[in-house]
Amino acid sequence: MAFIPWSDLVALAWFLFLWGGYTAYADRRARRAHSLRAVMHAHRERWMRAMLARENRMVDAGIVGNLLQNVSFFASTTLIILAGLITLLGASDKAIVLLRELQWAPVPTPALWELRLLALVGVFVHAFFKFTWALRQFNYCSVLIGAAPRPEEPGARDYALRAAAIATCASKDFNQGMRAYYLSLAALAWFLHPIAFMATTTLVIAVLYWREYHSRALGLLAGKNLPGARTPR
Repeated sequence: MAFIPWSDLVALAWFLFLWGGYTAYADRRARRAHSLRAVMHAHRERWMRAMLARENRMVDAGIVGNLLQNVSFFASTTLIILAGLITLLGASDKAIVLLRELQWAPVPTPALWELRLLALVGVFVHAFFKFTWALRQFNYCSVLIGAAPRPEEPGARDYALRAAAIATCASKDFNQGMRAYYLSLAALAWFLHPIAFMATTTLVIAVLYWREYHSRALGLLAGKNLPGARTPR
């Protein structure tokens, strides 16, 4: 620890505090307030009820397949990024030598350089676990769609609610993986200065908060009339 300045440790603690705090806040608020997750869950419930009434459910299977492709892409990309970070971690001495040739870049100590890289590795490991768990849950959702009963059968409504809940859980983990990607961009600022790291982390969390609770997309998904929109007659 003697080779790691306290300012860098404070910046890392701020990063973890904002990340964990916002995740806990988003999970609590989604259950009781207006948010993208709550609004999309309502849409998923309507989707699953409509799915029960369809004889041919190829459309529903295609939707889940498209979601699986998106999550699989990010899971595969995360593995490539992790391989690159681990390779860079093994060549730390060479990387520091290259940094010394750049006049505008501050040269960190070997311990600080490795801490920064390990922090990025931790972010992408977290993202990989979230993406792979989202993949499994979307697979479960596809099985539920394939085994869905007819709407007149007993327990059909509860079945649709369970399928929607599984889809929402998968989406939540996918969103948390995407959140890790956004925060990894903030972590890149740590290579410039710890204050830049703290500032970009705060900015990323603010952008995520605005998108989740105050964006135009949320208003449209919720069916609200936005300022300047014409009310149909």
